[in-house]
Amino acid sequence: MLISLELFVMLVLANGVPVVAARVFGRRWSAPVDGGRLWRDGRPLLGNSKTWRGVVSGMLACGLFALIIGMGLLFGLVFGLLGLIGDMISSFIKRRAGLDSSARALGLDQIPEALLPMILAWYWLELNGLVVAGVVALFTVSNIVLSPLLFRLGIRHQPH
Repeated sequence: MLISLELFVMLVLANGVPVVAARVFGRRWSAPVDGGRLWRDGRPLLGNSKTWRGVVSGMLACGLFALIIGMGLLFGLVFGLLGLIGDMISSFIKRRAGLDSSARALGLDQIPEALLPMILAWYWLELNGLVVAGVVALFTVSNIVLSPLLFRLGIRHQPH
């Protein structure tokens, strides 16, 4: 049970710390991961909200947390990176579908960024598949339910 909570916290860190870093640092270190490139459909590859600052801050937060709780720095760094790659995959798909970065896409906005790192945890930590599914479901539901609250508190820029 504790491992599930720790992994859930890591998912929240990977996806939440980049938002906090953007608030703290403003435009500093905000170079977009896609370099501003467009895909062959003329739309942004990922968009300006996917930054190197976000990748580094999300990875470091997960890495440090994993180190503190005894899972190891390397596991945490890779876990965080996979969560952010999952988020970038979601953004790529949303751009291809013509959706803005602020557009709501239930499931697509949560599942890839939770599932990719949880697959790593499944193998690295030899977890039961039910633990993986449970943490992904918990992250998905909590993200959908709590995002409007975080928006009202001024932490998120969109209510979803």
